[in-house]
Amino acid sequence: MTRATGIIAVVGPTATGKTHRAVALATELSGEIISGDSRQVYRGMDLGTGKDLDEYGSVPYHLIDVAQAGDKYNLHRFLRDARNAEQEIRRRGNLPIICGGTGMYVEAFLNDLALPEVPENRELRQKLEGKPLDELTRILAGMKTLHNVTDVDTVKRAVRAIEIQTYYQEHPEEAASASPRQRKDAVIVGVDVPREVRRQRITARLKARLENGMLDEVCNLLDSGVTADDLIYYGLEYKFLTLHLTGELSFDDMFSQLEIAIHQFAKRQMTWFRGMERRGFTINWLPYDMPDDEFVSAVRELIKS
Repeated sequence: MTRATGIIAVVGPTATGKTHRAVALATELSGEIISGDSRQVYRGMDLGTGKDLDEYGSVPYHLIDVAQAGDKYNLHRFLRDARNAEQEIRRRGNLPIICGGTGMYVEAFLNDLALPEVPENRELRQKLEGKPLDELTRILAGMKTLHNVTDVDTVKRAVRAIEIQTYYQEHPEEAASASPRQRKDAVIVGVDVPREVRRQRITARLKARLENGMLDEVCNLLDSGVTADDLIYYGLEYKFLTLHLTGELSFDDMFSQLEIAIHQFAKRQMTWFRGMERRGFTINWLPYDMPDDEFVSAVRELIKS
């Protein structure tokens, strides 16, 4: 078993087998995995977020099941928790491997961002109350470039994004601390899947998750006190399954709309990673169907170089 230094990032769109690849690397390189997924942090949200905990075996993992369902985990908390996890991993002499498809989280971590905790601005929220999403989107677009479309997925997200940007404008010294400083010790590996294969894998995985009880998972979350609005806020599986369970969508409509939404999400993920490349990151794309031993060998060579 070979030990490596620095940090490895395994990225790619949904349904590409990133976790499996990260586990293979961790097993061979004495690594521990930091999840770079914005929804796997929530307890009880397992099938819908694709935690695949059985994949990890004896490999330690971090930032999974660290928040209560219904909570609003955010980038600030992720960066704090990811840095703490990295420090713990390094103290044990192991290699940190960040794995996930939430490009904003992974890029911010690899940029070593230091985000201030932005408090609630009640006066601003009152001014924005009642404004439609398209108007909020225009307001936010006037304040910054919208690299991150998830900022304007919902009214709540858009209001929070405007709140954060307003805070930065009023506190430029803190905004300066959020300037990117790209880490030089990172090797970034992308799992490359042809578009049509990716679409097939997404559809097959969605069917399998529904067969394995994803509807029951959402029912249990609702029964435990998590509100329908909170589940809809999490998007994708939780949004559409909640709309079905609350009678707003038939099963067939839920499936077809969710399938389309996941395909669109995967496309946005790839757009983000291509954007990272334009912003100066080198992503080494390796075929999704590469045998594990060849994948690990290829990453070893990237580390050496």
